Amino acid sequence: MGRNSRCVSVDTFSFAPEGRKEKKRVFKGKGDLVKFRCSVYEKKLLNIKAARSGLTLSEYIRRSLFEQEITERFTEEHIELYKMLIKYHNNFKSIGNMFKKRNPKLMEEVHALANDIKAHLKRFQP
Repeated sequence: MGRNSRCVSVDTFSFAPEGRKEKKRVFKGKGDLVKFRCSVYEKKLLNIKAARSGLTLSEYIRRSLFEQEITERFTEEHIELYKMLIKYHNNFKSIGNMFKKRNPKLMEEVHALANDIKAHLKRFQP
């Protein structure tokens, strides 16, 4: 070795004296595969329903098989309609409160309409 040599002999370091450790399998998910036949139309329908619910196809089929709850996700259009119904409910309640002293019968009808809207809103909540 020369005097400017920066190399160190490899045999002086023992990083892994027993060699590399074998990797343990961490995956403990579902291992068995189940297949079934269906028509092209049924498969497309299953894919669409699974996508709407935000699940994979296998998870959607598994949940429907075991009769677990499957909630469909709202689209942007549904969210906009939901927000609009909330605004209508709040506006009708405010209008009803304005007529509380002047015309109680009109107030009751407007509040009944607001309560109907509220009932429709509660159907959408999980």
